[in-house]
Amino acid sequence: MEQWKVNLIVLWFGQFLVMAGMTMIVPFLSLYLQNDLGLQGEHTIGTWAGLIFAGNFVTSFVFQPLWGKLSDRYGRKVMLLRSGFGMAVVMTLMGFATSPWHLLALRLINGTISGFNPASISLISSTTPKEKMGYVMGTLQSGAIAGTILGPFFGGIMADAFGYRPIFYITGALLFLASLLAMFTVKENFDKEKAQAIPQISVVQGLRELTKVPQLTALYAVTFMIQYAMISPMPLIPLFVQHLHGTAENVAFWAGFVGSVTGLSNMVSAPLLGKLGDRIGPEKILGIALFGSAILFIPQAFVGAVWQLLIVRFLLGIFLGGLLPTVNSLIRRFTPEGRESRAYSFNSSMLSLGSMVGPVTGGLISGWVGISGVFLISSAMFFLNFLWVRRSLYHSDGQSVIRGD
Repeated sequence: MEQWKVNLIVLWFGQFLVMAGMTMIVPFLSLYLQNDLGLQGEHTIGTWAGLIFAGNFVTSFVFQPLWGKLSDRYGRKVMLLRSGFGMAVVMTLMGFATSPWHLLALRLINGTISGFNPASISLISSTTPKEKMGYVMGTLQSGAIAGTILGPFFGGIMADAFGYRPIFYITGALLFLASLLAMFTVKENFDKEKAQAIPQISVVQGLRELTKVPQLTALYAVTFMIQYAMISPMPLIPLFVQHLHGTAENVAFWAGFVGSVTGLSNMVSAPLLGKLGDRIGPEKILGIALFGSAILFIPQAFVGAVWQLLIVRFLLGIFLGGLLPTVNSLIRRFTPEGRESRAYSFNSSMLSLGSMVGPVTGGLISGWVGISGVFLISSAMFFLNFLWVRRSLYHSDGQSVIRGD
């Protein structure tokens, strides 16, 4: 088997396990705080749960560019293994926490040492044939999405079967095995002497350098918007589903179904749209996906039944599946040589920023305009992003910048 295919298979499972591990605590975090760590009172538990869940994204947003800089200097595989083995240890230690402070500190540390996903993307982009880039990026993205979707599901099942603490031990062991597999099977073509000969600049200087490329700025905005639009309505979905359902019976089931159906269609469409992008151009897929996403946020504000919301959000996931893989493919094309890992790390920071800002602003905005207004605002922001991307990726005559027309 060709090496790039081996890399893709191993890192797909790695992405899956990392994202599953990140989201596996969602169904039982509040119960873990209450039953094992002794917290009392809904407000206290809710506040700690929010801080602990967000802590990972806060430090990830700050430290991703640093790891990207080191990755460009010392190699992607080294950073990938650093993150994988480090998160395996931290995840295991979460099972030994005896207070909420311990869990918060470990989540902050986990975000600090994270970087498996951008390192995987950077390594894959440097070893994959150019004509396969869209397909490979889409396939790799499907692993992360599958982990995000199935993580809470597996977490809920294991919590019922084994209790809360063993889940952290199991997740840590799986991350360790995935990292061990990557250590022996994943290979990259990295010239350390050439990389270290490139003049080194600070993280801030690197950001300034990359944002001078207007296409990269637009692509980072796309990444933020994807995560923001996906996350901002999520805390409000259960209440919206309850309103549509008209009864409290089975609300949790339907809310979970509505929350996951977008990810399911996203997981299926990502490799297919990536492959189509290899044939017709990733910039075209990006434009279609942005415009389609903008359109499909609108009917969510006007649905009158849960089944209607399910259909619309399933269709939305199809278009969302064309966004991140295409963005990753385009970032590789526009990034100056020797700065690839740094470019992907900044993109990962934008994902973390969307995860932090989305739930907070979504809740605030809904207080003024309701959840229907949140959907409409997301639609407007996607449409503006579509116009920005068209302006950045195309000449005034509508021809692609990427192909040098």
